Amino acid sequence: MPKASEPYRPEAPIVPELASGAVVVHRARGRILLLHHAAEDRWCLPKGHVDPGESLGTAALREVREETGLANVTLDREVGEVSYRFYLPGRRENVHKTTVFYLAWTGEESVHAEPIFDRFAWMDAEEALRAVPYETDRTMIVATRALLREGRATSD
Repeated sequence: MPKASEPYRPEAPIVPELASGAVVVHRARGRILLLHHAAEDRWCLPKGHVDPGESLGTAALREVREETGLANVTLDREVGEVSYRFYLPGRRENVHKTTVFYLAWTGEESVHAEPIFDRFAWMDAEEALRAVPYETDRTMIVATRALLREGRATSD
């Protein structure tokens, strides 16, 4: 199977992309939701592109609902922002992607993931840190864990 992206190419044009997502925490259990991307065999946080004219918060909620099927999700505070870059051979473009993540809460357990995801798991922060392959996701999980430990998040 071909890779979805390759190393950055200095000679290729660059396009910016803005995305928004969430670290979804179960209210009662305090566990973090991860989705498993089937084609890339990796665990990830829910996120996606911000549509034109859409706010970051609205995009985060929409993406969580689309990717997980969770209907009752509440956004809390912003967790942070990550940026990364990659090359898309199909488009012959470099992409510089910025993703803003929010802390989100739900009381739902059952996830109905989009077809690109073959499974999901509710994990404690330590499990989630071991499961995700990218430092960007680990950074957001660590920041969420700190917010929860410091009591700077509310599940209301």
